[in-house]
Amino acid sequence: MCVELIGVRMNYNLQEVDAMGWDGDDLAGKMEEVFERQQAAADARANRGTSSAEERARSAKFESLRLSRSRIMNQLASATNPAHRTMLERALKSINDEMAQ
Repeated sequence: MCVELIGVRMNYNLQEVDAMGWDGDDLAGKMEEVFERQQAAADARANRGTSSAEERARSAKFESLRLSRSRIMNQLASATNPAHRTMLERALKSINDEMAQ
């Protein structure tokens, strides 16, 4: 199924969306994760067999950062201690900066 939001076309698997539930606060983040996962899979299919060792290492690092970002966002959503929230926000900023490079 395709959805166009603000000029961005997103394909997603309805089964994945159904499995996520419909909590309004988490829905946008989870849909973004589904989109990123599908985009990574599409990129991997497009580059299958044509990537160098350096490209594969960069891709693996990006995937690791993406998973870390997802984990930190989940922890941040439930963190109540201000010091812990600050630490998670700094970690999230660091990961976002590294992913942007």
